[in-house]
Amino acid sequence: MRVLVINSGSSSIKFQLFNLDKKNRLASGIIEEVGGDSSTISLLTKEKITKKTTIKNHEEGFLAMERALFESGALNSLQELDAIGHRVVHGGKSFSKPILIDESVIERLKEISPLAPLHNPSHIVGIEIAIRQSKGVKHVAVFDTAFHKTIPNYAHTYAIPYELYEKMDVKKYGFHGTSHHYVSKEAAKFLNIAQEDFNAISLHLGNGASATAISNGKSVDTSMGLSPLEGLIMGTRSGDIDPAILFYLHKELNYGVKEFDELLNKQSGLRGICGKSDMREVRQMAQDGDEKAILAIEMFAYRIKKYIGAYSAVLNRVDALIFTGGIGENDSDLRYKICNKLQILGIEIDSIKNKSIQRGAICDISKDGQGVKILVVPTDEELEIALETKRVVKCN
Repeated sequence: MRVLVINSGSSSIKFQLFNLDKKNRLASGIIEEVGGDSSTISLLTKEKITKKTTIKNHEEGFLAMERALFESGALNSLQELDAIGHRVVHGGKSFSKPILIDESVIERLKEISPLAPLHNPSHIVGIEIAIRQSKGVKHVAVFDTAFHKTIPNYAHTYAIPYELYEKMDVKKYGFHGTSHHYVSKEAAKFLNIAQEDFNAISLHLGNGASATAISNGKSVDTSMGLSPLEGLIMGTRSGDIDPAILFYLHKELNYGVKEFDELLNKQSGLRGICGKSDMREVRQMAQDGDEKAILAIEMFAYRIKKYIGAYSAVLNRVDALIFTGGIGENDSDLRYKICNKLQILGIEIDSIKNKSIQRGAICDISKDGQGVKILVVPTDEELEIALETKRVVKCN
């Protein structure tokens, strides 16, 4: 079964082509700076090809993706595809599982777009263009929020007037669900524990970062909320703050909605503390003695440590602490800083194992004899979307 996975962003289109029968990834690519003066198309098949061009909009981007796949020989026609799977960040209350896309699904996605104004509109554009260009091919929407549908009411409801939940759908939805679901399944298999018996704390750490408490294979709490802004400190997002800060800034500096959005989503997090949002750059600055970079790393790790403690209490029994995402998989120093002094929770990292993990493989970096396994699990959100797409198509 051939499945093309597409993730349409506001200025980019990521795509991967799978042959699921042979468990092969046939092609992987990204189109960057869509709508800009200088766009880039990168495609990896047996070799990597990168081209500079100008792509005015998403429709041109989709056509460029087609040409790249055709010219590489990875695909001769879109009609060869069995399905196209689309990543959609926010499913709101309407979508709690992957779904076959039709006009009614698209209309509902448009209605809930205010919940994710930076993401969902771009996804919808990508879906509509893909449907036009691939007549007869089935399309499936896979939602980042879907894995978190099992969070109980007492964990997803905010302590604000209940009518705001009833009328405006204000609640904790959670994100990175595709990644948390994938790595938790892989971790359970690695430890030979049935998914329905598996308890874990999953840490997806990248430019966006989130923690999820998983009980019996299901999400029961997560750090992100109505939007991806809540929770952990991230590259440019603040994570948890006192809401009264906004009132204070409005009163003293006349900040409005636009300024708050820019401040909390784009100018905060690591960037707000030390001027850089990429942890690799922050790490280098810290090594060079930059005090603000050192502080940013300490804050980043401390916030995660607090969530580990909270979720350990929620779960009562933790089988594994999972690190994934670009930072989680690659920054051994940060993993050590997060896990250090958590012995009271049965979490103790092995320094040698932590420094010598095998890239691309699941690795156990916990000290022998500890009750909680510390695992580094490479995430593969695109493969998970492809597998979910296959399941939906087979059921329809």
